[in-house]
Amino acid sequence: MAKRQRGTSTRSEADDARFEELALPFRSDPRVTAGLMFAAPGLKVGAKIFEMIVKGTLVVKLPRPRVDELVDAEIGVRFEPSPGRVMKEWLSVAGERSRWPGLAREAYVFVG
Repeated sequence: MAKRQRGTSTRSEADDARFEELALPFRSDPRVTAGLMFAAPGLKVGAKIFEMIVKGTLVVKLPRPRVDELVDAEIGVRFEPSPGRVMKEWLSVAGERSRWPGLAREAYVFVG
């Protein structure tokens, strides 16, 4: 296992590839930009982040009731960027990759 160096991200090539695949449908919108958020590849509409790949999981911003619904259905969990810091309008989805494009689209519509 490679040592982590100070100032480097924990991104992987797989995360970058997943990100590029999810970003493709949004590339034609001039309001959408890509960048790093929480040291992870993500997309924004204007200044608002709507999706990112964090340690192999999709993280999307959705309305709190929708996040509650998806958590209750065991589709994902609330995003917790650090222990004890739960973000109520953010959903983290580890598996269910077939759902990722639809959830990214929902997040795009919500933020946009």
